[in-house]
Amino acid sequence: MSRSAPAPHRVVVLALDGVYPFELGIPARIFGSAGRLYEVLTCSADGRPVRTFADFTVTTEHGPEVLATADTVVIPPSEVTDEVPEALALIRPGTRLVSICTGSYVLASAGLLDGRPATTHWHMAEEFGRRFPRVRIDPGVLFVDDGDVLTSAGAASGVDLCLHLVRKDHGSKVANQVARACVVPAWRDGGQAQYIERPVPSPSSESTALARTWALGHLHLPLSLAELAGKAQMSGRTFARRFQREVGMSPGRWLTQQRVDRARHLLECSDLSVDRIAGEVGFATAASLRQHLQAAVGVSPLAYRRTFQAGGTAAGAPAGAGAAL
Repeated sequence: MSRSAPAPHRVVVLALDGVYPFELGIPARIFGSAGRLYEVLTCSADGRPVRTFADFTVTTEHGPEVLATADTVVIPPSEVTDEVPEALALIRPGTRLVSICTGSYVLASAGLLDGRPATTHWHMAEEFGRRFPRVRIDPGVLFVDDGDVLTSAGAASGVDLCLHLVRKDHGSKVANQVARACVVPAWRDGGQAQYIERPVPSPSSESTALARTWALGHLHLPLSLAELAGKAQMSGRTFARRFQREVGMSPGRWLTQQRVDRARHLLECSDLSVDRIAGEVGFATAASLRQHLQAAVGVSPLAYRRTFQAGGTAAGAPAGAGAAL
């Protein structure tokens, strides 16, 4: 007797009045491109048509009752108010909560972000911090994964966050397939810092891009800040400052992130030993790889490999692992 296929992970998108149409469609586009792994339903807070930020309304197929059946609830941005939708009370404890852009205001108004790290659109971050002082707002990142509650920055960062969830649930191979189907980057370096309005740099200003490209091809080497700065023909201090401005994080944190990402790919797609993978990505020892992977995704290399090579679901929540060069 054959076993039936597991039920798809149900994602319910809550459309509130004034919803932004682009962000409203992101979950269906990203999760829907993962085949039968997800089921995406869109609902309104009261079952009635929803006025959008554009010059049209949308009619959803479902009312708020489907929130009680969700494994993940996504709240796209809408008009910012202090009101907490009554429909949120229907969400079961333990349901994964996700906001895109100013959807974070809904979660914060309900007290669901108190004491947690979170992000929102950089343009609203200062006002958000004043309104919700108990939330640890980080305006410099594309998204924040705090386990069962995830928040993203503005507009297209909702794509980054949904792809991150696919990667977290089913591994890089599936996430890369989804990214290719949607013709979007599988991963974007840096954070919101690269999009915040600043004076345009002079044409003579150098970029750290060439050094980054070189580093990605030499992750197995014990790279130093001085070496990367030399590739960019800058002093170490200038390089670090420009790197932070362009990428949104320090060179050391970025390098650790790239090494962890490469290690995850090798754990998923190769049979190399953990010691060999550690050397391939530039961690001095297997113990160092275990430490950084544990910080990033909450599991050991062997547990990670078992999970994704078996096509299962990852445990743990990625956190920004950073280390000095």
